[in-house]
Parts: sequence; C-alpha cells; structure tokens
Amino acid sequence: MMRNALEIRGLGKAFGTNSVLRGIDLDLPAGQVTVLMGANGAGKSTLVKIMCGVQGADCGSMRLADEAYAPDSPHAALKAGVVTVHQSINDGVVTDLDVASNLMLDRIASQGGLFLRTSRLRREAQAIAAAVGLSVPMRMPVAQLSLADRQLVAIARALSHDPRVLILDEPTSSLSEAEARRLFDLIETLRARGVAILYISHRMSDIRRLADRILSMRDGVISERFESKPLDYSGAVRAMLGHEMTEVDIDIPAPGASVLAASALKLRADARPFDLTCRLNEVVAVVGLVGSGKAQLANVLFGLDAPVSGRMTLDGAAYTPRNPADAIARGVFMAARDRRTNAVIPDFDITRNLTLPFLRRHSGSGQAVRRSSERKLALRMIAEMGVKCQSHTDNILSLSGGNQQKVMVGRWMAEEARLLILDEPFQGVDIQARRDIGARIRDGSPNRATLVLVTELDEALEVADRILVISEGSIVSEHRNESIDVAAIMAEVADSPALAGNERQLT
Repeated sequence: MMRNALEIRGLGKAFGTNSVLRGIDLDLPAGQVTVLMGANGAGKSTLVKIMCGVQGADCGSMRLADEAYAPDSPHAALKAGVVTVHQSINDGVVTDLDVASNLMLDRIASQGGLFLRTSRLRREAQAIAAAVGLSVPMRMPVAQLSLADRQLVAIARALSHDPRVLILDEPTSSLSEAEARRLFDLIETLRARGVAILYISHRMSDIRRLADRILSMRDGVISERFESKPLDYSGAVRAMLGHEMTEVDIDIPAPGASVLAASALKLRADARPFDLTCRLNEVVAVVGLVGSGKAQLANVLFGLDAPVSGRMTLDGAAYTPRNPADAIARGVFMAARDRRTNAVIPDFDITRNLTLPFLRRHSGSGQAVRRSSERKLALRMIAEMGVKCQSHTDNILSLSGGNQQKVMVGRWMAEEARLLILDEPFQGVDIQARRDIGARIRDGSPNRATLVLVTELDEALEVADRILVISEGSIVSEHRNESIDVAAIMAEVADSPALAGNERQLT
C-alpha cells in the first residue's frame, strides 16, 4: 500500500461566524497527483494557506512523513518540504528583483541576508531556470517579464527546494502549450521520485493528463473522492457543485449590422494578414494558445498597439485608436486578462472598482463624484453579475477570485459599448462562476458586438455564436457554434495548419 506523505484529520477553520473548513480529512499519497476541485468559496484557498503556514487551523491535525506538522510560517513549511506555487503569480515572485535573485531568494534569506557572490548566484540560478525551460536573462527585472515567464520563475523557485509535498494552484493558467508540456514532464519526474502533488485546477485537459485521483470540495468539506480508474470526471464536477451541470445550449441569433470591420489586418511582420468582422448581437470567440496573437489582437483593437498594416472601421467610420482613452471614447471597451495585475485596484471597494473608468459619468457640475450615482450602478451590477458580497462597500480583496472576476467583467458591462473585448474573462474561476459570467455576456450581447479571447475551447463553446482560431498572429479558421467538430478545432489550435493563399476572409 502506498504511504501517505501528508495526512490531515479533522481540520477546521472559521472567520467569525463563518466556518470555512469543517472537519477536512485529506491524504496525499507519495508519488501521486491528487487533483482538488472546488467552486470559489469552497475553502480551497484557506486549506492551502494552512498547509503552507500562512494561517493556523482552529482544530484538527496534520502529519508529514508520520511526524506532527503545524507550520507557523511559510518558511517553516518550506523547511519541512511543503512547497506551494500560488495561483496569483505575484505571490510567488518579487517583481522589483531580477530573475536570479528571485530564483535564489530563499537561499539568500536562509543565510540571514548575506549575499552570495554575484557570479555564483547567477550560475546557480541559471541551472534552476534550465530545469523548467526558462530562458530569460538572469539580470532582467521580473517586472519586465511576461506573465508566462513570471509563472515559470515561481515554479522553478518552488521546484528547487526538492519538495516532499508540492502544491500547485492553477499553474498552467498563463503558460503556452509548450511550457505546460514542460511542466507536465517535471511533474512526471517528481511523481516518479515519490513527491506527493496536490494539483488545484478546473482545466479538464490538465486533469485528464495528470490526475491519479480527484477530490471534490464543497462548502468546507471534501464532498467526494474519485480514485477508481477510469476516473469519473463528470461525477467530480457534480460533487463539486452539488447538483447536475446543465449543458449550455447556444441559441445563435441572426447577426446585425457590422460594428467592427478589419481588412488585411497584420498584427506582426511575419504574420499573414486577415479580415475580421464583428456584428451587432453577436458573440465571437477567438481561441488560441498563449503567444498565438490573441493579446496582440486585443491590444490593437483597444489602442495599446498599432497594427503593422491593415485598415479598421467602427460603425463604418475609420477606426485608428491612438490609446485606450481614444478607444473608450469610441465605445470600444476591454476587460484585460490577469485581474490582479491589470484590473483590480486593491485599495478600493467594490463600487469604485466598478465605476473607475467612467467616473466622469458620476460627477456633477462641480466635478465631485456623486456617491449616490456610483452606489446605484454598483448595486445593479452586483445583482446582474451575481457577485456574492456583504455590501457594495466591501474591499475588493475580501471577495473570492471568482467574484473579483465578476466585478472586473461587470466594470466594462456597466456602460453601453459598441464593441466589448473580454481577454480571458474566465481565468482562474470555477465552472459555475464561468457559467454565470458567460450567461451575463450573452444577456447583454444584443446591444453590442462582443469579442471573447480564450485559451480553452470549452470556454468558447459555452459562450460564442462563432469561434475563430488564431495561430502565429493570424486567424486561420472560422466555425459556427453548432455541430462542432471539437477534434478538428483542437488540431487547428495545436498544429497551426498552413493556409492556402495569403489572406482569409472571416465575416
């Protein structure tokens, strides 16, 4: 019988009258990948914080390698061999330091602040980076790295500790397919060495690839365990939600007039030009891997970047936004990916996070912001988006990740747009929150054109009327969302089939 690296019995945690964990029993067998699924608010984050020493439990016990384990700090957990890569990328890196210092930070801290020789530090950091396929200059500040490279820095730093227990919280959310494959290879190596891995994810592609067993968590307890092969993935989702998951049935409406039209648009010098039309009363999803060109397309449409060439019109008039303010003035709004870095204002409450881009619309003749106007909009959007909170004046960081995401998407749905661009609107949320956000996106679509950029095909299938595949900076195919050949689309996403001719017309 396989031994358990970590055993948890009767773990409980409450914040005031709110019981977040209620008698958690959990075993992590050595040499296995245990996938933990749970809706936002199920207690996953609190459980992980207790395991890695950020918080203490109110009751219960933990045993690591058959010895009592109760870390009073993240450093104590790290020293014991329990290593965590958090979902929030910036929780695993120090953006003001360079790559080498981040990778060696724990070594430096353990020596009481005494620095290693610079040459030795960078040499050892380079070896750590190479293990996860991270090829960036060791002297580069982490603040200048892409999200994917920041994630790889956090993962490399974690793996350098030779963990007994490795906790990975949505680790592939910012990684390309190639980077994710390298991570999976590393996980296979660690599994073979007998490391116990707790993998927190809602990505079915990750779960099918890695899981030895699945635990579903709901309302602060482990609601069901799935350990018999073949694993019951649908059952795990049901156990996580507490009810049957109703399949999304897309009723494709007749598209209206053209809102955005792009002709011979070229996103980068080595990419093929393409045409693109987004119509009123239509939700268009663009599916592609990290680095496929989704972000470049969004940036061009929102005035953050200029295209290499091509022409765009908005409602028939020339559209060449010089900056985001120009785009917003024309009715083009964008909800950016990675809410923690690009969207959430941590010092503001829910109301101000919702109204921030449009404060002038809530100002009187004296230019003072009318709180009554802000409050009215906030209460409306909280209700429409299904945000779970105590009050519209709650701090944004008091919300779960899924509810923060609802606020960030709601920010741009609160005002009338001609074109709404949503870049990874479901990033880091559970399946139910994804369905809630998707329903709100479709509810508002008759009054605008909507463009949704996603990495996961199942997210596109749940929200879009049309699905476009982007690869190497160009749109390569179009699919009406009915009788979809999923395998064919996945092949296009992964294999980047060459196109005949130089352009493709997509309307």
